[in-house]
Amino acid sequence: MKYNWQQPDWPKFQYSTQHVEDLLFHFSERSGRINGILEGLPQDIKMESIIEVLVSEAIKTSEIEGEYLDRKDVMSSIKNNLGLYTKHTTKDLRAQGISELMVDAQQNYQQALTKNSLLTWHKMLMKGNSRIEAGKWRSHKEPMQIVSGALGREIIHYEAPPSNVVPSEMKGFIQWFNDTAQGGKTEIRKPIIRAAVAHLYFESIHPFEDGNGRIGRAISEKALSQFMRRPVLLSLSKTIENNKKDYYDELQRAQRKNEITPWITYFINTTITAQKDAESLVAFTLKKTKFFDRFKNKLNERQLKALKRMFEAGPEGFEGGMNARKYVSLNRTSKATATRDLQDLYEKGILVKEGGGRSTSYYLKLE
Repeated sequence: MKYNWQQPDWPKFQYSTQHVEDLLFHFSERSGRINGILEGLPQDIKMESIIEVLVSEAIKTSEIEGEYLDRKDVMSSIKNNLGLYTKHTTKDLRAQGISELMVDAQQNYQQALTKNSLLTWHKMLMKGNSRIEAGKWRSHKEPMQIVSGALGREIIHYEAPPSNVVPSEMKGFIQWFNDTAQGGKTEIRKPIIRAAVAHLYFESIHPFEDGNGRIGRAISEKALSQFMRRPVLLSLSKTIENNKKDYYDELQRAQRKNEITPWITYFINTTITAQKDAESLVAFTLKKTKFFDRFKNKLNERQLKALKRMFEAGPEGFEGGMNARKYVSLNRTSKATATRDLQDLYEKGILVKEGGGRSTSYYLKLE
């Protein structure tokens, strides 16, 4: 089977945008709306929204690759990298590494992509991983294959170019990425198209021993940010992680040939979904800020702790709601106290109640 890089037209990707013009319009419209919303927010709420998106992206881009990080560790690492105060400190090098990458990509989006910037991202990402030679292109002689299945029954989904051609392939990719930016020699005027091609192109080369997916998604967001002339406020990884199978299926299909219209369509739809999530997150952050401004002096420490934990779940809501058992576990208090505190929050109109008796659950009331 021939892969895209083995074909004579590599890497001259071909695609049609005729059938996605409406989607491209929706993307541009939403980009303008999100930018307008952000500009109208107070600085503290704007920063909190940005942090929440960075945290979501860091956690979800890791989960796609089967790596699960603690939210508090990621949050504190991102705040540290932004120069903000945080009580919590983490020793988890993985959380530190992905957070450094997220913040660096966000702060330096305007800079041209270089070999050094990619190798630096890889060093950040591989913090604490002694198995991988960090900050270097892969160099092993064995084929770089994407494989699934039990030992002896492996299914090869994709085989990347051999290691000895990675330096030249990456030189070409970096040149392409910079040339297709605004004002470049071969500018791609639709940013979402450039982001889609960039992700596929990079993933097809698969230049690193590990971390290609996470860096590839950061490159896509860099492409979007460069066009918007501000850090893009969305989490592609959160949307992708919600349906990883679709992502891998589309990527695998796109790596079979260099006519990539289906991949472009998938990527545009994914990005628009991520935009919708970003809008919801900003609205939720604003509601959260107003909520604590209104109630913070009317609640005890246990109640504040429980509510902050519920808000951490984001617009999707605290899974299963809060109940007496969870409240006891979170605050290390008695069941009687938990029941009394929750009833008080309900009577104040802060929580709504579902079920009854032992099955009673409470949810935030933000309307």
